[in-house]
Amino acid sequence: MKNFLISFILAAVVCSFYSVTFANEKPGPDEKPRVIVVSDGEVDDQCSLVRFLLYANEWDIEGIITTSSQYHWQGHNWAGDNWAQPYLQAYARVQPNLVKHDPRYPSAEYLQARTLPGNVKAEGEMDDVTPGSELIVKVLLDESDNRPVWLQAWGGTNTIARALKTVEEKHPEKMEYVANKLRFFFIWEQDPTYQEYIRPHWGKYQILTIISDQFWAIAYEWKRIQPAEMLPYFEAAWMNEHILKNHGPLTALYKAHAEGSYGLLGDTDFNVGDFRSEGDSPAFLYTINTGLGNPESPDWGSWGGRYVQVRDNTWLDPVPVAGYIYPEGRWYTGSAWGRNSMREGTQTTKEQRLEYFKPIWRWSDVLQNDFAARADWSVKSFEEANHPPRVKVAHSTIKAKPGEKVRLSAHGTTDPDGDKLQYRWWQYQEAGSYKGVIEIESANDQDAFFTLPKDAPRGTSIHLVAEVTDSGTPALTRYQRVIVDIE
Repeated sequence: MKNFLISFILAAVVCSFYSVTFANEKPGPDEKPRVIVVSDGEVDDQCSLVRFLLYANEWDIEGIITTSSQYHWQGHNWAGDNWAQPYLQAYARVQPNLVKHDPRYPSAEYLQARTLPGNVKAEGEMDDVTPGSELIVKVLLDESDNRPVWLQAWGGTNTIARALKTVEEKHPEKMEYVANKLRFFFIWEQDPTYQEYIRPHWGKYQILTIISDQFWAIAYEWKRIQPAEMLPYFEAAWMNEHILKNHGPLTALYKAHAEGSYGLLGDTDFNVGDFRSEGDSPAFLYTINTGLGNPESPDWGSWGGRYVQVRDNTWLDPVPVAGYIYPEGRWYTGSAWGRNSMREGTQTTKEQRLEYFKPIWRWSDVLQNDFAARADWSVKSFEEANHPPRVKVAHSTIKAKPGEKVRLSAHGTTDPDGDKLQYRWWQYQEAGSYKGVIEIESANDQDAFFTLPKDAPRGTSIHLVAEVTDSGTPALTRYQRVIVDIE
């Protein structure tokens, strides 16, 4: 009876913690995002799905849909129509423990009901109406929920294109309504349907569209991209201790390097147990509410990378080459700068590549520690595991004049485990329009300050980040951003 009461009280505390945070919130950056995944089932998609399921509490998952791509379709390098099933079945086994850490984890039955086949017969096939395309249509037309829907293409965009064509053909009067809900995050354009159908027919609605190439930082060739200080977080010793062994059936399915596996470009210097690839993970890392980013502002930067507006409302990877001209068509294996920079004979430098992929690799240690904590949640009690701090700042926006002293405060920041907290205030220089360097005083304290240079141009902005890391194991980090507008 005593153990029952302790468990009951603990569950009540956990539920209260999350309900206070998330109940009755107005739409905004703290809102739980809605996501639909379309995936071709490649091995790195399977690795990404393990991580995705461990973060299933962070979103309202509207669909997990199998699609084709230029690399995979039925009968060609195909993982099978039901490739996701072993992972969903393993999730069903760990979900009862995951909810001890956050009651928002969906049931396995909920996810199963939304895991459907899409357009898989061939690369770019979008003629057939499929269960997956119909689910997308249903979600987009549902006027009882007007929240944005992030459509993540881990594979081709053809199932998304088929859904949008159905809307255009059967509900043309709803196209603007649907477009206002849509947000796209594509891991490359892995078939031609975005250029051939979506962009010509839906481009007038200016749908926020992110197309990522910097995902390579955590894809097959991570060893050639990650800086030396980040490499240990991807190597076998770390992966075995924190992910692959003794963390339950879901992470046991994670397809790290095995005998005979190799990097996409033919490298053979990987060890058994090394991280293999999660090229699709930036699509959902981008929408995790860490306090760092704003999904509606791709140039702010987040765990999923940082992007620049290239045309209309289309955002691609910042290329560190003066005068670089982005291609008008597809951003994919044949044209994307980062992928081409790793090919033999290209006129790029190691320093340029490091800068190009930095928007993702800069978070590698934090990302992997966070992944390790989620793996712990699969098997440990709330008391045994670590949980991230909740960062609070006095002001998220500040107006200041040149020469003025600006005070920063993270008072009210808490940790659910009572861990000691380490503070770091820093300037996210790439995200702000003010390109000078700010000297932050007491940058490692809860309260900090700086003085705006007297020559700071009016109308520019400075992005500052309150980064807070706890003393738990593994150490976990969360953020809040402060934007200083110079008057």
